[in-house]
Amino acid sequence: MPAFGELEAAIMQQAWASDQPLRVRDLLDLLNVEQGRELAYTTVQTVAEILHRKGWLERTKDGRAFRYAPTASREEYTARLMDEALGSAADRTAALVHFAGRLDPGEAEQLQAALAEARRRQAES
Repeated sequence: MPAFGELEAAIMQQAWASDQPLRVRDLLDLLNVEQGRELAYTTVQTVAEILHRKGWLERTKDGRAFRYAPTASREEYTARLMDEALGSAADRTAALVHFAGRLDPGEAEQLQAALAEARRRQAES
């Protein structure tokens, strides 16, 4: 799974930040303000459709337009990228150990708690 392109990432950032599904017009307005340039409506529409086909955005009909909402959280996207990066390592365990060594103490504690919870759920199933 490759990382998002520049406009894909910008659209996903807006979708993740919103508490409701967005129309292409909404995305266009937000992106034009954020990026300080004039994107074309059709460009944003095309990229939103690409993200829909890739499974990152769901769309629902709203009159003559569609509203787009993310199908996964920003954290899920990051986790998928991390899993792909670990999958490319010759030694996945060594890569994980190096990653864990870069965590600050608070993050390490959170990771330990998450691992304990994952072990508990696996034991129950």
